[in-house]
Amino acid sequence: MKIKIDRKWPKSSYVVGNWYVSGRKLCNSLEDTDRGLVQSMPTGKINQVKIKGATAIPKGTYTVVLSVSPKFKDRVWGKKYDGLTPEILKVKGFSSVRIHPGNRASDTDGCPLVGDNTAVGRLTNSTKRYYELMDKLMVAWKKGEEITLEIV
Repeated sequence: MKIKIDRKWPKSSYVVGNWYVSGRKLCNSLEDTDRGLVQSMPTGKINQVKIKGATAIPKGTYTVVLSVSPKFKDRVWGKKYDGLTPEILKVKGFSSVRIHPGNRASDTDGCPLVGDNTAVGRLTNSTKRYYELMDKLMVAWKKGEEITLEIV
């Protein structure tokens, strides 16, 4: 399964994009500020540019796995899937990057959020959109499909 974030509307403290699953638009994304990082950069360069807690992960293609998140497993939306959340692997300069619900850039430390961009700088229907995404990811995961995330 291929998921994609197309970053479209950068602002000074966040970036909003479109979220696609298998080529079909699912919802919007909200991330911290896009500082022009790309996956091919050396980790040292990424760490020089990155501002902790205020920088979107580098553009590129990543493997996504479903794993239990110690931070999110007890949240209502985390319990629905027995603590499993989508984890984005091998993100240079970042750790524990997960896709999850949230409404503002302050709800993330580099993690992509899902929802509907119906208000400036905010997402609504985040939990609903997260459930829709997770239902699709769970089907792929149970089939043993590889899940990738491309950020452009």
